[in-house]
Amino acid sequence: MTAPFHRLLVANRGEIAVRVMRTCRRLGVGTHAVYSDADANALHVRSADGATRLGPAPVAQSYLNIEAVLDAAEAAGCDAVHPGYGLLSENPDFSRACAERGITFVGPEGGHIDLMGHKNQARAAMGEQGFPLIPGTKGNLSDDDLEGTAAEVGYPLIVKASRGGGGIGMAIVSGPDELARAVKRARSLAGRAFGSDDLYFERQVLGARHIEIQILADHHGTVRHLGERDCSVQRRHQKVIEESPGPAVTPELRARLTGRAVEAIEGLGYHNAGTVECLAEPHGDFYFLEMNTRLQVEHPVTEMVTGLDLVEWQLRIAAGERLDLPADAAEPTGHAIEVRIYAEDPETLLPAPGTISHLRFPEGEGVRVDTGIESGDEVTPYYDPMIAKLIVHAADRPAALARLDDALAGVEIEGIKHNTPYLQRLAADSDFRAGNYDVRFTEELRK
Repeated sequence: MTAPFHRLLVANRGEIAVRVMRTCRRLGVGTHAVYSDADANALHVRSADGATRLGPAPVAQSYLNIEAVLDAAEAAGCDAVHPGYGLLSENPDFSRACAERGITFVGPEGGHIDLMGHKNQARAAMGEQGFPLIPGTKGNLSDDDLEGTAAEVGYPLIVKASRGGGGIGMAIVSGPDELARAVKRARSLAGRAFGSDDLYFERQVLGARHIEIQILADHHGTVRHLGERDCSVQRRHQKVIEESPGPAVTPELRARLTGRAVEAIEGLGYHNAGTVECLAEPHGDFYFLEMNTRLQVEHPVTEMVTGLDLVEWQLRIAAGERLDLPADAAEPTGHAIEVRIYAEDPETLLPAPGTISHLRFPEGEGVRVDTGIESGDEVTPYYDPMIAKLIVHAADRPAALARLDDALAGVEIEGIKHNTPYLQRLAADSDFRAGNYDVRFTEELRK
């Protein structure tokens, strides 16, 4: 197969930039990096065929500067841009700006990014496509009758930012006495983080598991799912461990989840990679949570059980190629688990930036490490403190858990604190080993 593009600018940093470049190298696509002053010597810069400085360390002056990024792409002769995840990946203006300059954006059109980035609009759109919705408010939340609105939704409920993500501005409210304070704080956080303090309420689904469906859709009307991932192990609404297939997902539930997701994406006319995230109740009902219009951090577990390269298919779809997958592409082979290794204090779980004096990851069959850091590199205070993603794959879940134990024991990081001991505690928990967990797992573990 021919290379889908001549040269690709990776509009990101860290492990995801390095990971995208790895696929480009295999496909014969040239790569160009962008960097801030804090990342001048970063691995993603060293891994690219060329690189352009964007500006000072703060993201607003570097990685979020759309004009600077696209100027770099044009100067380097890039015919496409891959946004990775985070930063500009879900910015509809960036997608549109790429189109205006005649540069292919490796992702969906700006209209779909905009639609799914506004959580209330996304809920309405998916509801129109027949996807079950969590009971909640319609439209942006008014302060006129908070208690009355909350009573209609029912307690416990969750306050969410309409333009939100990453758990920012999210708060669980158990009763009326907590409501006003939670709304005030959520508005403040959402306004600072997203430039909009619009909120909405959703009923809290107790005992739920966080299940997401990986979707690929080309420009010729073909939509395919690649199974599910269970992302229920979370801390402060941030995913910590992900696995595929989901240990509690029955064949019947899988068929209903994936069928609904494919039908909705077809109805929306969506293109490229996307993830439909759901909450699944113990008795089998499920609800739409949100849709991410980009590559997910946890995409490697899907790659491990399907044998597919999702970045390659993102590139090929963006280049106009047909989604020509085997009929059994969604049938998982074995079991995969991913953990996120961060520069964090393993007890307080607060960021612990600094210089890594020694770094060594395990190797071997069924072990994959995605990282943007090497020995001697600095984890700066300016960006997400992720050091690496450690992914294991084996014939079944017990074998994958055993491989995860060995792999975590083989991680060597010196010079800074890191959360590997915390991950080992989670992985050793009897409920996790049994697959008996939900989104409250880490909270219950602390009690």
